[in-house]
Amino acid sequence: MERLPGFRDFYPEPIPHRDVWSADARQYVFDRWRATARRYGFREYDGPPLEPLELYTAKSGQEIVHQLYNFMDKGERAVALRPEMTPTLARMVAAHERNYKKPIKWFAIPQLFRYERQQKGRLREHFQFNADIVGEPDVAADAELIALLIDALRAFGLTAGDFVIRLSSRQAWQEFFSRKCHDHTQAYEFYQIIDKLDREEREQTEQKLAALGFSLEEVMKFIGGGEPTPELNAILANLAARGLREFVNVDYQVIRGLAYYTGTVFEAFDRKGEFRALAGGGRYDNLVKLISGDKVNLPALGFGMGDVVLLELLNARGLLPPFDGGLDAFCLIEDEGLRTESLRLIHALRSGGLAVDYSLTPAKPDKQFKRAQELKAARTVRLERSETGEVQARIKDLRTREERAVPPEEAAGWLRAPAKS
Repeated sequence: MERLPGFRDFYPEPIPHRDVWSADARQYVFDRWRATARRYGFREYDGPPLEPLELYTAKSGQEIVHQLYNFMDKGERAVALRPEMTPTLARMVAAHERNYKKPIKWFAIPQLFRYERQQKGRLREHFQFNADIVGEPDVAADAELIALLIDALRAFGLTAGDFVIRLSSRQAWQEFFSRKCHDHTQAYEFYQIIDKLDREEREQTEQKLAALGFSLEEVMKFIGGGEPTPELNAILANLAARGLREFVNVDYQVIRGLAYYTGTVFEAFDRKGEFRALAGGGRYDNLVKLISGDKVNLPALGFGMGDVVLLELLNARGLLPPFDGGLDAFCLIEDEGLRTESLRLIHALRSGGLAVDYSLTPAKPDKQFKRAQELKAARTVRLERSETGEVQARIKDLRTREERAVPPEEAAGWLRAPAKS
């Protein structure tokens, strides 16, 4: 039986086939996302993978439905697998924002689902690092969030030579739009056209813009000559104070297609232009108010970084470490009369935080030793009786072949010592 199109299987290393993904690499990415977010004072949250369909149509309209995995559940409720995390965050904050001091700084690593055509860097499911700040209108929050995004990418060894944050302003685009078109119901359609400038044929773009009263020439002139707004200059100065200015360029071609953005918007791209956007986000000051039915009004901003494109980039740059899943020790049970004592030792070592494995059933010594090597154990440990009848632990370093005999209660200390190369 085959897996569904657009979904992934994650196997432990070494992965058996190029068509599957590494569970070890995924955990490596998650660990660095979490560590970076926590250094910035962000707290982790989560929500259900299944939400009311209305949560998404209220924000994006009925046109989003064809992109969703949606259905009627057994309670006759219209539901959908979450395609993004921001509406869930807005719902959660609106429900209990009085219980949290502002600004709220939260992050999550949800699995998201979209029913759409598969292409390079875009599947029907992916994991995503979401980070959001709620309750702070000042652009200092925008700078803080962009700094987090930069450091989250730097945590993998990526440098300013590898990626760039393209910074733009939805407000600047709104002013440009309003100068020629006063029908604000068409603004979202206009933003969609700009967002797809690189992905659609020029003639198609010109026709769509002309229908709204714009020319491609004036749009490109605005993009090419756009000067940073005061808010963008403030963000750039804040990032420069942190030593992060080289990671950011002002680029008005970035507009973000989602309707709910209201201010600063940004996207992260690899410098060589080989991949889709690594991350994207911006300020959405009206979303909490919309989701809460006007009951809660809090400014907010956030970004999302998917695992698919990031892993593709790290693979291409050779920045993923080897994942050998090595053990601290493999316990050899060569004397079945000492199995009970060996199990006691194994459990004590595991309780002390060491990764230890052993043969579940009796096996020849050479077969057990081969298994220890297959599992890339740093050392073996086995219990034996001395000539005087005392039980001792014999520890062997599998790299240097050095051995030593110690009392069983001292084995953990020796096994924690760094293995010699």
